[in-house]
Amino acid sequence: MLIGIEGFTINKINGCDVEQMKKIVHLISTGIIICILISLGILYARLNTTQEHEQADKIIQNTNLQTIVDTEIAHTQIAPTQTLPNGWKLIWADEFEDVAVTLEKWTVEDLVARQNNELQYYSTNNVKVANGLLTLIAKKEITHGRNFTSGAVHTKNTFNFLYGKVEMKAKLPSGQGMFPAFWMMTNKENTWLPEIDILEMLGQKPNEIWMVLHGLDENNEKKTVSQSYMGENYSNTFHTFGIEWTPTKLTWLIDGEIRFETTEYIPQEEMYLYINTAIGGDWPGSPDHTTQFPTLFEIDYVRIYQKDEVK
Repeated sequence: MLIGIEGFTINKINGCDVEQMKKIVHLISTGIIICILISLGILYARLNTTQEHEQADKIIQNTNLQTIVDTEIAHTQIAPTQTLPNGWKLIWADEFEDVAVTLEKWTVEDLVARQNNELQYYSTNNVKVANGLLTLIAKKEITHGRNFTSGAVHTKNTFNFLYGKVEMKAKLPSGQGMFPAFWMMTNKENTWLPEIDILEMLGQKPNEIWMVLHGLDENNEKKTVSQSYMGENYSNTFHTFGIEWTPTKLTWLIDGEIRFETTEYIPQEEMYLYINTAIGGDWPGSPDHTTQFPTLFEIDYVRIYQKDEVK
């Protein structure tokens, strides 16, 4: 039969009366409204999440941009000066901005150290260039019969020079038995003299820098002049170490200040650069339980200047 409900005609289904049908309609309507509200809530949450992601992306982009700006500013600040006061002109430099050692400038050692009863094997794996730094890494590991490995580079086959101003900016490794050095040797076979030690430091005394010249006298006999300078802890922050080498005098500088000079046994021949961290040996002694590995010798730059009149 037919039942009239406020102008509408509804079939009676399975014996349900009007009230039952109204309840069913109400439940269905309520369910639809709840579904709509849930959908709106999900949509709102997604919109908020999208906005958060967009804000995060903007922050990341701004951070990356600031990083690029900071890097460019830093690079500008450390770019080598072409001409210094007193007529020094840049002739060679490495700012270590590449992703690996520039082999046109440096030779990386791969050998057993046999001088001074030292304990390290110089491995190419212990020399890294990254983030604008050359890093020589000293490790406690067994390689080629040695209990320690380290890093060393030199310019013997790539760059030699006679007279000039040399400067390195670096943070030195510390610890009992560590022996970082920045030095120069003559490019001749079967001899290591003369030798200019721009810096040597015993790792257990990180506030003392040694400046040394091993030369030859008129009888071709070895002579040594040296002096140490007590300063701050040179393993905590970066400092500059250098020399000014003329035909008549050698001057050592630390952070731009003169710390030692000599006019004796001045080398009169071309020399090359050598940077290394030795481990153990006659002077520093062996590492002990206080020595922490790995230790890092971090070099920011190496620069060489000359004057026209002494080239």
